[in-house]
This record gives sequence, structure tokens and C-alpha cells, in this order.
Amino acid sequence: MALVNRVSRLFKADFHAVLDRIEEPDVLLRQAIREMQEDLTGDEQRRRGFQHEQRQLQQRESSLQDSLKQIEGELDICFDAGKEDLARKLVRRKLEQQQRLQHITQQQQNLQQQLVDMELRMEKNHQQLEAMQQKAEYLLDSSDGTASDFDPYSRDEVGVQDSDVEVAYLKEQQRRAS
Repeated sequence: MALVNRVSRLFKADFHAVLDRIEEPDVLLRQAIREMQEDLTGDEQRRRGFQHEQRQLQQRESSLQDSLKQIEGELDICFDAGKEDLARKLVRRKLEQQQRLQHITQQQQNLQQQLVDMELRMEKNHQQLEAMQQKAEYLLDSSDGTASDFDPYSRDEVGVQDSDVEVAYLKEQQRRAS
């Protein structure tokens, strides 16, 4: 049984090594970096959309505040003139505006929380992207850009220069002569 397990592990290891060579790790690494950059770009666009929505809500809130001030002034006039039925209509409008203002305030709070969460997520993702890019630069710059240079299963031959051969030959000749 132990022999079968060992053969099975050897087969799996060789199979994984073959898959690693087929998958081209440098290409997969570059693709992962591109996808991370695209995700960050998408998050940045969503953040700008949230910020735009937040500005619109602030403008709407300001408009409602102005409207409430106007209604307050009109209510003063109605009460001074003794127009109770007109004052009731203005009170209704005031209540509606106040409810709208509460709704907008709640939307602003939710949007602000989403922005904070997004900022935190973007910062974390940006740090991960930088770490990934540094690793990729280290792995890919130390080679000519091929995966086999940093692939532990690679069996490429080491290149020897002619000058190295000449020096080694002279050393061997000198050693044998003495």
C-alpha cells in the first residue's frame, strides 16, 4: 500500500510540474496584475460615481433647507393674517419637505459609509497590487522574461562563455604540468 501511495505522489508531482510548465507562470502573473489593475480602475470609477451622487445629495439638501426657510416665512405671514386653512397646507408641505430631508440625510450617511468601505478596500487592493508588481519585477527582471528561468522544474543548460573555457583550459594545463 505504501508503494502505491509513493508512486501516486510521484505521478502527481510530475504531473503538476508538467502543468506548471504548460501554464507559463510569467504569463499568468502578468494577467493577474492586469486584472488587479482593471479592478482598481473600476473601483476608482465607482468611487467617482459615489462622490458625484454625494454632491447631488448635498445640493438637494441645500435646496430643501432653502425651501423650508421659505415655508417658515410664509407660515409667519399666514398666522399673522389669520389664514388657518392656508397655514395647514403650508404645514403639510413643511412636513413633506422635512421627511424628504430626513431621507436625503439617511442616503448621505449610507453613501458616506460605502465610500469609507470602498476607500479601505481600494487601499488594501492597491497595496496587494504593489506587492505583486514588485514580486513580478524581481522574478521577471532576473530573467529574460521566460518562465523557465525561475521555474524550479527547469532543466535548461547553463551557458559557458569561450573565455571561461580558455581560462579553465590554461588552469588545467598548468596543473598537469607541475
